[in-house]
Amino acid sequence: MASKSPTAAEFRLACGQFATGVSVVTAERAPGKVHGMTANSVTSVSLNPLLLLVCVDHRAQLLPMVRAKGHFGVSVLKQEQQAISRYFAQTVEDEATEARLGIRYRWTESGIPLLDDALVHIACRVRSAYEAGDHTIFIGEVEGTEIFDGEPLVYFRGAYRKIEL
Repeated sequence: MASKSPTAAEFRLACGQFATGVSVVTAERAPGKVHGMTANSVTSVSLNPLLLLVCVDHRAQLLPMVRAKGHFGVSVLKQEQQAISRYFAQTVEDEATEARLGIRYRWTESGIPLLDDALVHIACRVRSAYEAGDHTIFIGEVEGTEIFDGEPLVYFRGAYRKIEL
């Protein structure tokens, strides 16, 4: 192992060797309006109680929305939803693009928006938040989950991948 600390680029490359699922973290940005952010930094934390972790960059538009609302949704994407992943990796909402991509939302009873037609829905209430480097780590208590048919969108070595069974 090298004696010097890795650069940010080297660390990113090393982390890219770990295959992850792709999700969109959502929050309400205005009444009836949704902001989403593509994320692969989503991790289960605990089964008792049910806890989920998401990491949000301090520069992300989603950050103040999650803080203000106190809840967020996680929609795990299906393998055919690469265009949706790319759309939410941008910072600007565009209703015409959302319509073209077929993006629709469903809302939980507690007001959490989730992407319709995702592989998995997880609705969370923020239980705690921690600043760590250039991100805030949100620990969400899981209020509900739904699982649908399909295969997951996978990200590995900087590209979308498909699981071969």
